Amino acid sequence: MKKNKGFIKGALCGALAVLLIAGIVSCAGKKNVLSAGGDKIVDSKTEEKLSQLQGLIDGKYLGDVDEDALQSGIYKGYINGLSDPYSVYYDKEETEQLLETTSGEYSGIGAVLSQNRDTGIITILQVYDDSPAQKAGIQDNDILYKVDGEEVTGIDLTEVVSGIKGEEGTEVKLTVLRGDAKDEVEVTAVRGKVEAQTVKYEMKEDQIGYIRVTEFDSVTYDQYKEAIDDLEGQGMKGLIVDLRNNPGGNLSTVCDMLDLMLPEGLIVYTDDKDGNRSEETSDEEHQFKLPMTVLVNGNSASASEIYAGAIQDYSLGEIIGTQTYGKGVVQQIFDLKDGTCVKLTIAEYFTPKGRNINGKGITPDVEVEFEADEADPEADNQLEKALEVIKGKM
Repeated sequence: MKKNKGFIKGALCGALAVLLIAGIVSCAGKKNVLSAGGDKIVDSKTEEKLSQLQGLIDGKYLGDVDEDALQSGIYKGYINGLSDPYSVYYDKEETEQLLETTSGEYSGIGAVLSQNRDTGIITILQVYDDSPAQKAGIQDNDILYKVDGEEVTGIDLTEVVSGIKGEEGTEVKLTVLRGDAKDEVEVTAVRGKVEAQTVKYEMKEDQIGYIRVTEFDSVTYDQYKEAIDDLEGQGMKGLIVDLRNNPGGNLSTVCDMLDLMLPEGLIVYTDDKDGNRSEETSDEEHQFKLPMTVLVNGNSASASEIYAGAIQDYSLGEIIGTQTYGKGVVQQIFDLKDGTCVKLTIAEYFTPKGRNINGKGITPDVEVEFEADEADPEADNQLEKALEVIKGKM
């Protein structure tokens, strides 16, 4: 694939996460973080106030004082002052966990989480088969309420994930709210090695291939290409790509996957605060030419929206489902050279036709709300619609 070397690398993370965190992708430049627009933020008045607060803590505060936690709190509050849900400061412990690579295998419980940006509520979107989460009794669509007895609603999702991950063989207690009645269920999961199951596929009726992509990790491209090749070998006549509840992930991965589908041209581009544009492009080697649909919903975010947006802009297939999440900004993680790091929103991304979907999402070509069927839990009216649309083009 033709790639602009200046393009932002790494994960398009922020609103949703899996229990596997992307590594640091860049080093911080030597810019004065005490100033903004030429005016000092940490001036003598601020230093005086911090000194006054320190004096009150030393002289009056009853509890124990963790100096490192106070320092970290200053930095976290500084970044929180941006009021950007995707920009986060990580202390040393959090950074160590963040440095774990997206190799597709990690020590955790094997679940995909989503956080509502307005309410802060965290939902378990997917539980991996044969994972510690499944063995503990956690179910898809459970609401995560507590981790080891601490409420997590409104806590940064990356911090929550860090608290759930841990050394293989150790336990983590999770409290979830289940069903319409929001019954409180407490379970204990034993952390273990988890193989990321990012792609599942099968041949549906009338030789229509079906591929479900649950996240975009480093392992996803190979799994996706294997699925495409196998289905084509079976005589596939049409394809459904299911990105429902896919929170996104690695940018280079989704671009590599789209390079298998698109004609030569633009995949996605970004603009930074200075108006600098960076592009990702596809070459002419591969192009998918069979009838195609892409399934999405309100939890399809970030890299999922890049995929759906490109397919839609090139008119290669119809997008079916409901409005997507609407995360059209890119984060970069900067190494602060002291064992800590900061994740900052540094650019907006645009679909090939120049659409910025941040806060809006991708509008489906065919809007279909999911309708649960109590008599048939396996029924999927959105999938049925996707099959119907493809059959009409075969």
